[in-house]
Amino acid sequence: MNNTRRTETGSLNVVAERIRYYREHQGLSYQALSDKLMLYGIDIHKQAIYKIEKGLRTVVDYELCGFARCFGVTVNDLTCDYFDKLK
Repeated sequence: MNNTRRTETGSLNVVAERIRYYREHQGLSYQALSDKLMLYGIDIHKQAIYKIEKGLRTVVDYELCGFARCFGVTVNDLTCDYFDKLK
C-alpha cells in the first residue's frame, strides 16, 4: 500500500510553486539555492530542489524553514497559497 500523501493537484508538497517563484525572483540557480541551504546545515542537492519544484519530492519541516530563511520570507509566505484554500 502506498502511504504517500499527495495534494489535490497530485503534488507531494504544497510549496512547490512558491519555492520556484522565490528562487527565480531572486535570480538563484538550483545550485546557488542548494549552496545557500548548506550554509544553514541543510543538505539538499540541486536535483532534489528541482524535484521539489515539480512536486515529485516532499519537503520536511526543517527544509521548509531553511527555504524560508534563504529567501528572507516566513514559512507562512511559502504555505499561504495552500493555507488559503483550506476551509
